[in-house]
Amino acid sequence: MELGFHIPIFDIDGGTTAIAGELARVGVAAEEAGAVWLSFMDHYFQIEPVGLPAEANMLEGYTTLGFLAAHTTRIELGLLVSGVTYRHPGLLAKIVTTLDVLSGGRATLGLGAAWFEREHQGLGVPYPPIAERFERLEEALRICAQMWDPENNGPFEGKHYRLTETLCSPQPIRRPPVLIGGSGERKTLRLVAQYGDACNLFASSPQEVRHKLEVLRKHCDDVGSDYDAIRKTMTANNPRPTVATRDEFVRAMGEYAALGIDTAIITPTTGSPAAWIDAMAPAVRQLQELG
Repeated sequence: MELGFHIPIFDIDGGTTAIAGELARVGVAAEEAGAVWLSFMDHYFQIEPVGLPAEANMLEGYTTLGFLAAHTTRIELGLLVSGVTYRHPGLLAKIVTTLDVLSGGRATLGLGAAWFEREHQGLGVPYPPIAERFERLEEALRICAQMWDPENNGPFEGKHYRLTETLCSPQPIRRPPVLIGGSGERKTLRLVAQYGDACNLFASSPQEVRHKLEVLRKHCDDVGSDYDAIRKTMTANNPRPTVATRDEFVRAMGEYAALGIDTAIITPTTGSPAAWIDAMAPAVRQLQELG
């Protein structure tokens, strides 16, 4: 099993002027630890599940990833996950392409249906009903695939999006893998099976994750895709690991590794995330030994 880090908090020790330096240290620490994944959220207000008010610091995700691209050399970079409502899909594909080119082929497109209504209303972003958001998500997945097909610069005609050209030059160095966030059984996991290279589940319990993977396998069978080719990632925050509980966390991950989870993603929630990553670094080797 591999380990990744997800950074949701920008209330950094030392204040706003310390954020850039700390994030640069986060990139170095994650790579030195041997982690394979580094991500941020796609939000403009802080979210309650993190335990902070909306007024807490939040940085725009792709700008932050571009900064990290310049301070890392190996680790995979992505948002966990982009909200489909925040950017037109053609522009999103171009943004992720730019990240991929400037990072030397290390960008992943994480994409989901979006959910934070307060953020949308506060900033004047349209927030359609959930059914429409999923329709837009599927069209966005199709548009990005067409944008990354150098043989197809033609139009796209959908219910919600209409593009007269899907020109994307330069093309990505590596076609960005598509990670679809969420574990909804009827829609989200079907989209993973049909369009995704990776999924991201929550470590609610081994039993629940086993069930979600069984649902994903059935969707793969239904659409004729290869279940084994899909990278299974999991946000491991139940409970959220700490430096003091690092060994317990690794033992708990053994059950998920046995189910086929490839990557566990964990979240520092301190004002000094680089030091937290340094302290968690031994978990990378311990997880690798799980198989």
